Amino acid sequence: MSVMWDLPDFDGHEAVHFFHDVETGLSAIIALHSTHLGPGAGGTRFWHYENRETAITDALRLSRGMSFKNAMAGLPLGGGKAVILADRNRKKSPDMLAAFGRMIDSLAGRYVTAEDVGISTADMVAVSKETQYVSGLPVSDRSEAGGDPGPFTAMGVYLGVKAAVKHKLGRDSMEDVHVAIQGVGSVGGGLARLLAKDGARLSLADIHKDHVSSLADELGAQVVGLDEVMRLEADVFSPNALGAILDKVSIAHLNVPIVAGGANNQLATPEDGQRIFDRNILFAPDYVINSGGIISVGLEYLGDSDVEEVNRRIGKIPARLTEIWEESASTKLPSAEVADNMARLLIGR
Repeated sequence: MSVMWDLPDFDGHEAVHFFHDVETGLSAIIALHSTHLGPGAGGTRFWHYENRETAITDALRLSRGMSFKNAMAGLPLGGGKAVILADRNRKKSPDMLAAFGRMIDSLAGRYVTAEDVGISTADMVAVSKETQYVSGLPVSDRSEAGGDPGPFTAMGVYLGVKAAVKHKLGRDSMEDVHVAIQGVGSVGGGLARLLAKDGARLSLADIHKDHVSSLADELGAQVVGLDEVMRLEADVFSPNALGAILDKVSIAHLNVPIVAGGANNQLATPEDGQRIFDRNILFAPDYVINSGGIISVGLEYLGDSDVEEVNRRIGKIPARLTEIWEESASTKLPSAEVADNMARLLIGR
């Protein structure tokens, strides 16, 4: 029988906590990959998993990604992640959120949470009634960052896409650049609106057909199928939904010179970074390009949530990506591997 330490994605995690609350039926996992730079910080995902093994793998991969993301963003925070195992109906109650808050509090500050997929700002407010180790809470002062980190993530991805287009295609403008966006929720939708203002041509795909159709009408974009968006001939493919979508098969069918999007853990396996590199496709490591949200909630938690400071730090994302791409070109190593090597040094590994 395999044990936690033998899982491919364990990667030296400091701790993995399993919680269950009998009264509310809450089952949750909190994974702490590294606290070398500070408390493990990362959002809570509320998701229905087909089995518990999948949930564990997701928690481990997301936690490791947060270690690397926070380190590369220059934040004094480690990496952690929580997943709440939702039922098929994705039912959530105030009592369940309260129980989850008490679970976080039992870790005495080693883990700090915020929103992620399936969790809202209102949910974080409910959790914060049971623990102080929460960020991404609403603010009344517009000069302070807080609340939904999605717009800050979208801004960072937007800046990263522009940097990729300049680096790979030599273009300073997004006018008539064709971007295929997979997932148009808070991040992908925000990215689409920003690109549309620059005159980019957009192809949008999302599981929620009414929402994507409405957004396409608003922006003058075209809607494409979920099975089509990754094979579309375009300048940029931007994945902004769930992860592990870049694998041996999908990479072989990519018809773009650039992959740059906000989804976490886009590469299904480490080998897929090499596959993209071998196809001469410029890849923006996800935990670098999508760090805008954690910059916002991280600085909020650390007491430095001035919007100007948050935006200043998000503005550094293009330079970090360019440094990675330049080293990738000089060392002949995939950009994903270059970024991982940089991050490991920063967290003492």
